[in-house]
Amino acid sequence: MRFYADLHVHSRFSRATSPSCGLEQLWVWAQKKGLAVLGAGDCVHPRWGRELEEKLIPAEPGLFQLRPALETALVKDLPPACHSVSRFVLSAEISTIYKQDARVRKVHHGVLVPGFDAARRLCKALARHGNLDADGRPILPLDSRSLLEIVLECGEGSFLFPAHMWTPWFSALGAKSGFDSLEECYGDLAPHIFAAETGLSSDPPMNWRMSSLDRFRLLSNSDAHSPIFLGRNACVFETSLDFFALRRALETGEGYAGTLDTPPETGKYHLDGHRTCGVCLQPEDTQRHGGLCPQCGKPLTMGVLHRVEALADRPAGAGRPKPEPFRRVVPLIEILAELEGVGARSKRVAKRYEALLTALGPELPLLATLPCAQIERKSEHRLAEAIRRMRAGQITCAPGFDGRYGRVRLFSQA
Repeated sequence: MRFYADLHVHSRFSRATSPSCGLEQLWVWAQKKGLAVLGAGDCVHPRWGRELEEKLIPAEPGLFQLRPALETALVKDLPPACHSVSRFVLSAEISTIYKQDARVRKVHHGVLVPGFDAARRLCKALARHGNLDADGRPILPLDSRSLLEIVLECGEGSFLFPAHMWTPWFSALGAKSGFDSLEECYGDLAPHIFAAETGLSSDPPMNWRMSSLDRFRLLSNSDAHSPIFLGRNACVFETSLDFFALRRALETGEGYAGTLDTPPETGKYHLDGHRTCGVCLQPEDTQRHGGLCPQCGKPLTMGVLHRVEALADRPAGAGRPKPEPFRRVVPLIEILAELEGVGARSKRVAKRYEALLTALGPELPLLATLPCAQIERKSEHRLAEAIRRMRAGQITCAPGFDGRYGRVRLFSQA
């Protein structure tokens, strides 16, 4: 079967997350988005882990579903066209901070495990190195190789991937504290890494510029800190609903059908810049200014595009052997906000969003595959035209930089 998955999300126990990131709310929004598999998020946090064990029951191999009584209570408030199968996979993001080769390294990692026994073993091993209660995304004084070793030993099938691997501050390849290759980051255990997450500020074509990444399956996930942002990036699978089938698809490429990606320009670290001064620069302009803000003279934050160009051994626009398909999408609430001339979190957008789901079904199929003629019949011409433009790549963006998200437009300049 073909389905969408978002493997990297957070619970309400992670810092800077919405209190609405509870299991029930995540399930509801997975239904609205059309996600068949959703990372349960923060499974190494003790309180969240207990909640997961209370509210989830085993479904297909390595996957879990909400207890039937919980699902039944939630379904009545869902648009009927959105009600389908949504499963959870036990997942976590782990931050490691350590010193290697005379530099402080700050690397974030995504972890998936096939069951609660593996999750408990992982928690027990990680608790020796830090306080897991402090944050849903724990910060541990472990090097990346050691963390990978712990994950591999916690249960057969468990695996780790570099999270948002280009982000300047906290990633495997980031400009501030990362490495120049994933092999440097994970050492002799690097062959056990077979997938890597592009993050919101890069997309597959940017990653194709590095031949050293050719062997890795490229993941796109939301890293959502609020349920409404689920699926803003997503993976596409053509496998059975099964943790081990999903893992095999990522390891071998068979059954992995690519990704849905928001334009990388909208990510908050795409270009170089200095947010305080409102300065946003292309990499060549940063070099011309010696890496300093032309307004105040302080160091600029180097963006993802700059870092990719520094490490790339292929020109922009180059491909890779056997690239996975990818499709650029713009979240539906942002499209509706532009059409309505209001903010994306306004009541008018929320009301229209729910009406569209009732008429047309979940968001991701609507954005990616639903025929524009059908969208126009059940909605209106301008929405169908917006979807057509999005699919054709007729998008303008005001790029994000130094922690500020970019803006995207379909009918006007961003």
